[in-house]
Amino acid sequence: MTEHKKPDRNFWRSSARANARRFGIVTIGGNMVGAVIVTVYFTFFDQPLLIKEIQKTFIVVGIMSVGLVIMATLFLRNWQKDIDRYLQLKTTDQEPDSDLQQRVQRKILNLPFASTLMSMFNWLLAAIIMTIYYNFILPETKQPLNAMLLGGLQIFIGVIIAGIVTCAIIYFSLEVYCRKIWPYFFPDGGLIQTSGVFRLKLQTRMFIIFMLASLLPIILMAVLSYNKARMMLVMNPEYVIRSLLYLTAFLLAVALGVAAILSRLFSSSIIRPVSRMEAAMARVEAGDFGATVAVNTNDELGALAEHFNQMTEGLKERVRLRRSLDLAKEVQQNLLPQKTPAVHGLDIAGRSIYCDETGGDYYDFLDSQELGEGKLGVLIGDVSGHGLPSALLMATARAFLRQRSDLPGSLDVMISDVNRQLTRDVEESGRFMTLFYLTIDLTNQKLSWVRAGHDPAVFYDPATGSFEELRGSGMALGVDAEGQYAQNVKSNLKPGQIILLGTDGIWETQNPDGEMFGKNRVCEIIRKKSNAAAEKILDTIVTEVQRFRKKLDPADDITLVVIKIKKNL
Repeated sequence: MTEHKKPDRNFWRSSARANARRFGIVTIGGNMVGAVIVTVYFTFFDQPLLIKEIQKTFIVVGIMSVGLVIMATLFLRNWQKDIDRYLQLKTTDQEPDSDLQQRVQRKILNLPFASTLMSMFNWLLAAIIMTIYYNFILPETKQPLNAMLLGGLQIFIGVIIAGIVTCAIIYFSLEVYCRKIWPYFFPDGGLIQTSGVFRLKLQTRMFIIFMLASLLPIILMAVLSYNKARMMLVMNPEYVIRSLLYLTAFLLAVALGVAAILSRLFSSSIIRPVSRMEAAMARVEAGDFGATVAVNTNDELGALAEHFNQMTEGLKERVRLRRSLDLAKEVQQNLLPQKTPAVHGLDIAGRSIYCDETGGDYYDFLDSQELGEGKLGVLIGDVSGHGLPSALLMATARAFLRQRSDLPGSLDVMISDVNRQLTRDVEESGRFMTLFYLTIDLTNQKLSWVRAGHDPAVFYDPATGSFEELRGSGMALGVDAEGQYAQNVKSNLKPGQIILLGTDGIWETQNPDGEMFGKNRVCEIIRKKSNAAAEKILDTIVTEVQRFRKKLDPADDITLVVIKIKKNL
């Protein structure tokens, strides 16, 4: 990965000089090399020329090249005015305005394309000039029109092909260098999203390189061989064959050089970014979510690098969220009873299983310290929804319930007070909490409860084999601050009787066919396991619910409290 430090004015000053020097060397040098190769080809390999004609040819080509270079330099200087202005501001520690910033960003991305386009335009002019010169100015004898047109077409196509190859090398060379400086012009990112710029897709890039390095030399050699074969009809065959051998060696050397250069540029533009991406992915795999990839191109690889950086940001956020959820889970689990109370005459078991890291289900036990001697309070609740918001509301409700339980008053008054407090906190959110508050009076052998919108508790008497629901009136907590609640009583408790308090996540569990577990299955388990301990009954219900669900993920929290009356009550 390439780290880009914040550039200072010294960087921009040196960058300005380096940019001008390197772009000039690549653009002018590349075009001059291409011009020399074409000139050598037409001068020494295509047709025999006298020394005088050779000297005249080099003078014409030299003058033409200088003129084209001057024209290209003037054009690019005018086109780069915004970039020069931007660099001037940066070297004096001034910040450019947003309009200039955007124009410069577009132009710096289009710089390789603009330079290459200007070079291609010069090659087109050079092809026209050389065609006219070789066919209308240089020959001292008049040639037939057909021969002139054929010779002119050969020269024009040859120069254009050389220009395409040269311009391709210039474009890829400039692009490799521009990738080093592009990120500095995009301090806030957005290189991929910049509109109005030229983008060379990878598929097109690979096709161009394949054509220039493989197919084009073969096609060019086939055409020139055909031309030499036609020349045997009017020229000395021995000279034509020798010329063809020289031409083959010359084109082979040029083709190998072009292939080597393009292969190197291809490696720089594709393989290196992929290697950096692979290294960054290895760091992420090892747990370093701070790994990023420099976005230094606006093609698919640049888009891939930007998406990778966004992915790592998302992973860091998920890690932070996971740690927060783990902490919230730890806090909430500590709010639940760490162990069931040991109460003489009662066998108690309770458990809460969340479908997420945190949940809205709640159960609690209040012993004689809160309610008085010989009494046990059992609470079970279900906050609407599940997850972190429900967990926060559950913690708030728990605090209200425990605080109010320390004060005197009947159950209905107690729940009314808690409801009033809770409604003030949640009335704007639309959340609520159902609650079942049960007290067991061991001295008088009776039950008292308040039902606040929660599912009724299940009461089973093995002596008669009958089930009863502990019902009662009252809406959920947090809905209406003036809600009224009724206290209900059941007397004459007997050994062996079982009380089950649960949340709807138990009987509303569905299997893959959409069938619900239902309360009937819960009652049947209680009937079959009525002689077992409370913990065994609870384990059996949880196991059967999980078996019924099969491979489906749990859709809701499950909370269950089983209370069994012992014989020595």
